[in-house]
Amino acid sequence: MKIVAAQLDPIVGDVAGNTKRLLDTVFQHLDEGDLFCFPELFLCGYPPKDLLERRWFVEQVEQAVRDIVEYSRKCAGKGILFGAPVSTARSAGKGLYNAAVLVSEGRILSIVPKALLPTYDVFDELRYFDSAEDVQVVEFGGECLGISVCEDAWTDPTAWPGRLPYAQDPIAALAVQGATVMINISASPFNVGKENIRYNLISRHAARHGVPFIYVNQVGGNDELIFDGRSLAVDSKGAPVAVFPSFTESVQVIDTEAVGEKGSYRAEEEIATVCKALELGLRDYASKTGFTQAVIGLSGGIDSSVTCAVAARALGPENILGISLPSRYSSQGSLDDARGLAENLGIDYRVVNIDDIYAAYLTELAPHFAGTQPDTAEENIQARIRGNIWMAFSNKFGYLPLSAGNKSELAVGYCTLYGDMSGGLGVIADVPKMMVYELARYINREGEIIPENCLKKAPSAELRPDQTDQDTLPPYPILDAILELYVEDALCIEEIAERGYDMETVKWVARRVDRNEFKRQQAAPGLRVTSKAFGFGRRMPIAARFRA
Repeated sequence: MKIVAAQLDPIVGDVAGNTKRLLDTVFQHLDEGDLFCFPELFLCGYPPKDLLERRWFVEQVEQAVRDIVEYSRKCAGKGILFGAPVSTARSAGKGLYNAAVLVSEGRILSIVPKALLPTYDVFDELRYFDSAEDVQVVEFGGECLGISVCEDAWTDPTAWPGRLPYAQDPIAALAVQGATVMINISASPFNVGKENIRYNLISRHAARHGVPFIYVNQVGGNDELIFDGRSLAVDSKGAPVAVFPSFTESVQVIDTEAVGEKGSYRAEEEIATVCKALELGLRDYASKTGFTQAVIGLSGGIDSSVTCAVAARALGPENILGISLPSRYSSQGSLDDARGLAENLGIDYRVVNIDDIYAAYLTELAPHFAGTQPDTAEENIQARIRGNIWMAFSNKFGYLPLSAGNKSELAVGYCTLYGDMSGGLGVIADVPKMMVYELARYINREGEIIPENCLKKAPSAELRPDQTDQDTLPPYPILDAILELYVEDALCIEEIAERGYDMETVKWVARRVDRNEFKRQQAAPGLRVTSKAFGFGRRMPIAARFRA
């Protein structure tokens, strides 16, 4: 059998547009394959969230399914497999399946509901869907198809460090029923290192059951989530037959009888995948929300420099405005670095001096602040003035405002609410500080884009004389290591200290993370690239009292 695997980028909610993409793809490749495969929930886009609770939305999907069934009458002998929410036709439960739908020649041949509904991290499928009661193979085109949906293939306990395995294994059940080809349609979001896990997972399934396996993943950015695609096909021994490109749409024809080359699979360099993910995430976020241009405040620091470089790569330098907003505490070096970055990128660059505005604030507040010493209240006024100015450019000219805070800062609250946190999207909000430096070196790999001084000088908010981040924070290598253990691995402070970290430092970091939840819940959406991002995949209380 020849399978046309379509790694495409759907738009959440655009049922008509996604359906047209599906039908156009089938039409364009009609003579190339026997079965056309599209990702999980392709008709509505993933994740549709509470749209699934709107009856009118589900009805739009149902009409789209009927349209595809009708179109399939024109495709003699061909099958179309796609993901969609489908009614369970039961009076109890949620009333919907997350299903793979197989149609051919004017009929629905099979509806295959998802059996394993994830509820960890960014997934909340039990909120919307009912689980399959059982799994069944499907006969089509002389093959016995073992069709599954995303999580149903994530049953290998070796792929789940620290997690209990599922009680059932849909892939094994399909193999027992005599599946001759396994097909998994998926919407599996990207995080660093996941590519290897996915490949090993699919390869082991194929080798264990002696059946070729085709995995079709979504690509694109939807809000905070980025889908890298990287669809693949392996032969019955688990050797790769086809590995799709990452972070781009791709349609390929896969022969289920093809023999792969063992050991030929190579995962991409991790920092390269992070850079590509951020570019795709920003590009899709802008295009799907109606923006073509972006504005960013350029401080001359590493964070705003990396954010601006990613934005220029994603949207084109002609669509980026960088604004330098100096105050009395801004160093000439930082101003030079901001201008140098803008020149290297070829973006529009403006300078708006905030010192007179800042002085006016201080004058008006002086009688109210009398008898107190200057502190962070005065420092943060500068950050809020800057945020107001780039938001003004956004309002006036329709730019998407980008915030440049990194994950390390957001974690411990080293950021100003309504100041540098202002923006429509946090491009590096899930990128730890040390990874920001890696990104800068990656961006500069073929020549200096980000001024070298940005990588060498001590990070500083420049809100008071001679300020550096390390006046307030632990050294970033230590901070990032502790944050990974506390936020991503969810260890308690004693377990972290046992790894060799100073207990007082660990306590300080944990306390700052916990106390600044209120800031993060007011932050711009941030693109997710790690295994545990701040955002809707991490739900912590604000008004709470606990100790890790």
